[in-house]
Amino acid sequence: MRALVKTKAVPGLELVDVPKPSAGPGQVVVRVLATSLCGTDNHIYRWDEWAQGRIHPPRIIGHELCGEVVEAGPGVAAVAIGDYVAAESHITCAVCFQCRTGNAHVCKNYRILGIDEDGSYAEYVRLPERVLWKTSREIPPEFACLQEPLGNAVHAALVEDLTGQSVLITGCGPTGLFATAVARTAGAGVIIASDVSDYRLGLAKQLGADYTINPTRDDTDLITRVTGGEGVDVALEMSGNPAAIHKCFLYVKNGGRVTLFGIPEAQVSFDMTNEIIFKGIRVYGVTGRRLFQTWYRLSGLFKAGLNIKPVVTHVLPLDKFAEGFDLVAKGQCGKVVLRP
Repeated sequence: MRALVKTKAVPGLELVDVPKPSAGPGQVVVRVLATSLCGTDNHIYRWDEWAQGRIHPPRIIGHELCGEVVEAGPGVAAVAIGDYVAAESHITCAVCFQCRTGNAHVCKNYRILGIDEDGSYAEYVRLPERVLWKTSREIPPEFACLQEPLGNAVHAALVEDLTGQSVLITGCGPTGLFATAVARTAGAGVIIASDVSDYRLGLAKQLGADYTINPTRDDTDLITRVTGGEGVDVALEMSGNPAAIHKCFLYVKNGGRVTLFGIPEAQVSFDMTNEIIFKGIRVYGVTGRRLFQTWYRLSGLFKAGLNIKPVVTHVLPLDKFAEGFDLVAKGQCGKVVLRP
């Protein structure tokens, strides 16, 4: 089969022929219909410091996918050949304290598809049966493959109820855009989206943002005016930018909530006394999705009318992967989907 492989410890990927995987006990083989580019994959593609310490070539990367089950190994019972599925990328141990107490999303021993196991940038991928998620055929592949990253936004936005509340979203990359759509569907009262890219702010508008702010040009005090001087009820930090993180703490109201999802490139200093303690706010660190609670909630959001169509800006064949990563690097895209 054809696959995108990090063949050696240098920037880039190679499209090569590799053996098609076969299913062992409790495993299935999925024919990949669509797989989307993620920021993590971009780190691996660029071969930055994080990737150099985490990835051990050769490795087929990619972890956001949907496809059809074409082979089932011994003991597989929950899915059948021909089923249309997406997949959870975190393969958990099921025996650590976190897994046994309903917190498998922060399993201490999890392995990640496309990082620790060969991933989805290929014509076929082998997966444990227990990570598969049966998906409605009504959802086209270019959207069905996004359920894993969309789950990040669902968990980040809805870790507490935000119905009727004012929401600030800093960072309109794909997860920030997803969070905008989720907040709109969940009944947020006012949504304010902030990003340095006018292109992505335009996408945020399409997804339901009431106001957009480019902090390189616009007056961020708009947030104060829109909220009657109180600040927002909820701030979702999706960029990892230190200035944006501080804006979240500055503009959240006393007693409000800040969810931190974006990953800073270095340590960030902040005034804990005045930004958190004296404001009496709640701060959530969010990684991944709750397994599988968030997936069930996402299914309900789709039924409630969740629209993510504007986020998918490019659909490319597998051999155009370099074009896709170039779009990601320039920030001139929402989500880029590859069709093997």
